[in-house]
Amino acid sequence: MKRLLTIIFALGLAITAAAQPKLDLGIKGGVNFSKLSFDMDDYSAESVTKSHFGAFARIGWDRLFIQPEFYFSGKGGDVTSDIASTMASFDYSTFDVPVLLGYRIIKGKALDIHLIGGPVWSNITKEDIKGGDVFEDSFYKDRYMSIQYGVGVDVLFMTIDARMENGLSEIYSMDGESFKNNAFMLSVGFKIL
Repeated sequence: MKRLLTIIFALGLAITAAAQPKLDLGIKGGVNFSKLSFDMDDYSAESVTKSHFGAFARIGWDRLFIQPEFYFSGKGGDVTSDIASTMASFDYSTFDVPVLLGYRIIKGKALDIHLIGGPVWSNITKEDIKGGDVFEDSFYKDRYMSIQYGVGVDVLFMTIDARMENGLSEIYSMDGESFKNNAFMLSVGFKIL
């Protein structure tokens, strides 16, 4: 009986040790190719190139991990209208907080390849609108929600991600005129802990 209890205790310790989460902390930065998408047929947008920088944490169990991040990001787009021959430039900065779920499809000692996705909460910290007489300032939102999904590669202490970000809620909404932000993001991060 004593021997059985010792084996069960040792087995429980081994399972607990194996299930301990691994924690990584790091910094990251990269480029955004941001474009506004409209619910209106009369407007179209060109993408703009901006940057982002911030930090991330990764809490993992074997192949599965959770990756909360926070970073500052530039977004926007250049808008043209078919009916009014107007052009507006939307530049804005956001403070983004994604909470992403990841899965390592290839898990190695020096190289991992993972899929990642989840919601992003964005708070607009600064906006600069030029030539935007068509869109009234009072109908801009201070915050919005998006979803990110993509693929990443970890090589030793470095991580590289390629993600899409699709807006779920509007940045601007007035009388049936609304638009959301979409972006393609490339980032490089370095694990420092």
